[in-house]
Amino acid sequence: MLEKSRIVIENISPVINCGDYAVKRVVNEIVDVQAVIFGDGHDIIQASVFYKHSGKPTWNESRMHPAENDIWKGLFKVEKQGEYEYYIQGWEDHGLNWRHGIIKKIEDAQKVTSELLEGAEILKPVLQKCTKTEAVLVKRAIAAFSDAGKYEEAVSICLDTQLEEILLKYPHKAVPFESEKFPIYVDRQKARFSTWYEFFPRSASSEEGKHGTFKDCEDILPRVAEMGFDTLYFPPIHPIGEVNRKGKNNATNAENNDVGSPWGIGSEKGGHKDIHPELGNIKDFKSLIKKAKDLGIEVAMDFALQAAPDHPYVKKHPNWFKWRPDGSIQYAENPPKKYQDILPIYFESEEWKKMWKEFLDIVLYWVEEAGIQVFRVDNPHTKPFYFWGWLIAEVKKKHPDVLFLAEAFARPKIMEQLGKQGFTQSYTYFTWRTNKHELIEYVNQLTKTELKEYFRPNFWPNTPDINPYHLQGANESMFMIRYFLAATLSSNTGIYGPVFEYMISDAVPGKEEYLDSEKYQISHWDWKAENKLMRVITKINEARKNNISLQQTNNIQFCEIHEDALMAYYKYDQEKENQTLMIVSLDPYYTMQGSVKVPRHELGLHEGESIRVEDQITGNSYHWDQEWCYVELHPGMPFHLFTIHKN
Repeated sequence: MLEKSRIVIENISPVINCGDYAVKRVVNEIVDVQAVIFGDGHDIIQASVFYKHSGKPTWNESRMHPAENDIWKGLFKVEKQGEYEYYIQGWEDHGLNWRHGIIKKIEDAQKVTSELLEGAEILKPVLQKCTKTEAVLVKRAIAAFSDAGKYEEAVSICLDTQLEEILLKYPHKAVPFESEKFPIYVDRQKARFSTWYEFFPRSASSEEGKHGTFKDCEDILPRVAEMGFDTLYFPPIHPIGEVNRKGKNNATNAENNDVGSPWGIGSEKGGHKDIHPELGNIKDFKSLIKKAKDLGIEVAMDFALQAAPDHPYVKKHPNWFKWRPDGSIQYAENPPKKYQDILPIYFESEEWKKMWKEFLDIVLYWVEEAGIQVFRVDNPHTKPFYFWGWLIAEVKKKHPDVLFLAEAFARPKIMEQLGKQGFTQSYTYFTWRTNKHELIEYVNQLTKTELKEYFRPNFWPNTPDINPYHLQGANESMFMIRYFLAATLSSNTGIYGPVFEYMISDAVPGKEEYLDSEKYQISHWDWKAENKLMRVITKINEARKNNISLQQTNNIQFCEIHEDALMAYYKYDQEKENQTLMIVSLDPYYTMQGSVKVPRHELGLHEGESIRVEDQITGNSYHWDQEWCYVELHPGMPFHLFTIHKN
């Protein structure tokens, strides 16, 4: 490629897969741009980042500044939802280069008459751009530079720093070079900060043995809101298949009164656009959604692309499924696990275009009919990646507020690819990260690498599918620790309740699965019961709402602390107006003591300055004026959540 420009621009960030995928932000976040930029010779170069929203015709310019080793940095704020793009422009700056050269010659006592004439030509175009105040100096400079009798005045003007400010503001761009354009997608704030609560609506009834309804769920909404959750996620609410229905504890043969797994979707009563009749009807569902919204809660639906053997799709679209040579249909398997009640979609079908459109229509139906704007997607890693990229983009064209959470506990590259394809958030490996080293390493990977630009983690201590070994038989302190870590390390978090807050942990022997799992039966809960863990969860969620530093994940720094069972980390918002310090014991049984190194440099503290740290859980305050401060944590309250106040 022939290029007249003398500027090289390379190693641009943030860029995902050479610009194939969009960098992610939420409204009012900063995009920090960096690139290696240089030119030949010794001429002065400058650079800018240009950016715009797809709905705007003009580009905004933000100047970049040199750092070290030819690295240039710039930033801009995205203030509107939707698609943005940006590019970098670099140029050899004739105006600054002229002033730099003439000052060197003046300092060397050289006569610069010819150079002054060059300066006059450079300044003439500036007159058309500058303000009236700036024009006074520019006109004076042009006149002095062009008049040999005003040589001393001209030299004085050259040395005036205001002239350099004007030349910086109105650059003379010689043969500018522009990089390729790179995409950014900007979501609403909930993409970055959300607090999820999951429960099975069929277990919402106050009467034991009775199938719950959406009306029953309405009675539970105040409890969910009071605990500080803003997203209520339901497992699938559709009719459940009768053929090959699973019994209690995943039994292959179901009894007559067994309700089956909600993920075995579809029967003669309907499919993915229908509601299980025992839960209610669409009117009841919309009433629940409205009442939840009045309490500050969004209802999230499960989007599971699979079918029970008696789903209407099987008869209507048999080619959407895989049939064996003996005429039987292939059910879902993840050896050694077998899911006889579920048929996977055959995405290699010749009818894939028709199939894709139907699946898009499912999402659009619930968005447009019921007002759903959040979907938890079941096992997205078992469907084609490019299908998700297409579907999410199509949905967001019409409904940019819609968010998608990927339920994919898969290999790292697979989870990352789903993020690149457009999933708003993702479940993570947090559930299995338990010791200090693992937690620090994992969070740093999520927040200090390219992952921070497109992969938004959502930390869950448990799910209906995962009863982790460290919670099986665990005491109250362990449950507090795990929720505290999830809710303060990540700005997106969730629990499966009331199993979590009631500390239900009985497991299938040797497995990370709940005994008497709610996936296969109706459970009866005392929804009015309260305990200490619930009060602590409420306090943590309240602190998350009151501290903007906890409403993002990436601005985090781990602090040194003199004890392997103690962990400390500091978080801040992008303006550093709100700063928090978390100290947590990872030992649920014994009192832990240690000294934490306060991030005084990051806090901008000078020697002798002190801070006041206020615990958002207990209300206690402490004054710290040393770099190393003593802490002691007990199993009864195994953490501090400090808001930092400068004195």
